[in-house]
Amino acid sequence: MTDDAPTAVTRRGALPSVTYDVAVVGAGVVGSAIARALAHHPGLRVALVEGQDDVGQGTSKANTAILHTGFDAVPGSLEARLVREGAQLLAAYAAESGIPVEEVGALLVAWDEEQLAALPRLAEKAERNDYHATRLIGAAALYEREPHLGPGALAALHVPGESVICPWTTTLAYATQAVRHGVDLHLNSRVEQVGRQDDTHVLATTRGTLRARWLVNAAGLYADTLDRQLGHRDFSVTPRRGQLLVFDKLARDLVRHILLPVPTALGKGVLVAPTVHGNVLLGPTAEDLDDKRATGSTADGLALLREKGRRILPGLLDEEVTAVYAGLRAATEQDDFRISAHSEQAYVTVGGIRSTGLTASLAIASYVTGLLAEAGLDAGPARELEPVRMPNLGEAFPRPYQRPELIAADPEYGTLVCHCERVSRGEIRDALASTIPPAGLDGLRRRTRARAGRCQGFYCGAAVRALFEGAGE
Repeated sequence: MTDDAPTAVTRRGALPSVTYDVAVVGAGVVGSAIARALAHHPGLRVALVEGQDDVGQGTSKANTAILHTGFDAVPGSLEARLVREGAQLLAAYAAESGIPVEEVGALLVAWDEEQLAALPRLAEKAERNDYHATRLIGAAALYEREPHLGPGALAALHVPGESVICPWTTTLAYATQAVRHGVDLHLNSRVEQVGRQDDTHVLATTRGTLRARWLVNAAGLYADTLDRQLGHRDFSVTPRRGQLLVFDKLARDLVRHILLPVPTALGKGVLVAPTVHGNVLLGPTAEDLDDKRATGSTADGLALLREKGRRILPGLLDEEVTAVYAGLRAATEQDDFRISAHSEQAYVTVGGIRSTGLTASLAIASYVTGLLAEAGLDAGPARELEPVRMPNLGEAFPRPYQRPELIAADPEYGTLVCHCERVSRGEIRDALASTIPPAGLDGLRRRTRARAGRCQGFYCGAAVRALFEGAGE
């Protein structure tokens, strides 16, 4: 299960002195999807530039992990269109690539008369977004579907197409496929300044200078900063912090659907959702901040989540919390994606991409490559990409330790290192030898789930670290 493809992944040293055809700034789920789309054109030399030591390290890794239908997007908006298109594209890509997806459906729960009155309007909004499968259900049907729901719910809007997905594996799959098809991935290369010189973009990064004829700004929280350096003031990014609690797998039987609140102006509110890894999520908060690095959790935020969770699913509060994390979403003044081309500068900006960016990622990539072509980029002939097959970390799918034929061929897949998440030595070995290997133990955890379980590495931490450090010798 190892991959021996040559890689173009750098984390240290000076950047190449060549001039790239296209540089994509930001290796989150959207930037990685754009780099993958450009990799269809072998005549292009493409760089994917990321400030941190791994792909998907910003907003993408702290996503609520929902594959949306787009039922509640603003009708007629670019976001609505790209989420609708992207959901179909990503579902097909996930099946091809081994990314775990579970179509659990969602219930938009009304807890008071005002929310109850909003449900028909949300159903009508779904119709306008070309999603026709929603259905209003009463309290009796709701509690039959979700017997552990807190008391007092009046009704719900059932959205059967909503799914849960692994956001980390999705980002890694895009970036892996891009790199295997010639894209250079430069990590630890934070862009500090960008300018134009002789029709070339000159990016001053923490690893030196990088040059490119065309530039795609997918810098997430910093997209507005980069945009301003090129003379534009189309939007401002306000970091919106979302704190979340992750409950142990023993809580999984308490919930069958994604339980959504009636949305507000700040977002979809606090939800309870199963994950593909077998846990249960509670969150996120929605806190507008000034600091784009404020990813810490707070006592007030966690207390708010517990208060909301107690009403939605009271039994959840009796379960063990295995992790707490916070992410920052790129909120803007406009209730839509901010994607635009500036052909005179050979530049496309991809801003205002909120949590739906995961679902829309492949459609955004197609849209951006279309804008580049309209603006004058001659990408040359296209080719099909060789599929990637990612390790499937989903609880509902067979893992290597459950596959006798795999263990017979390589006993390392039958030797467990992390017993909470049932991760084998073979999986850790493969991750360490992969196209984009982890830079540290956190990256290894995202690739394998080692140290992500109930004991949080108390039992397996030393063994995992030894394997990681041994791979670098």
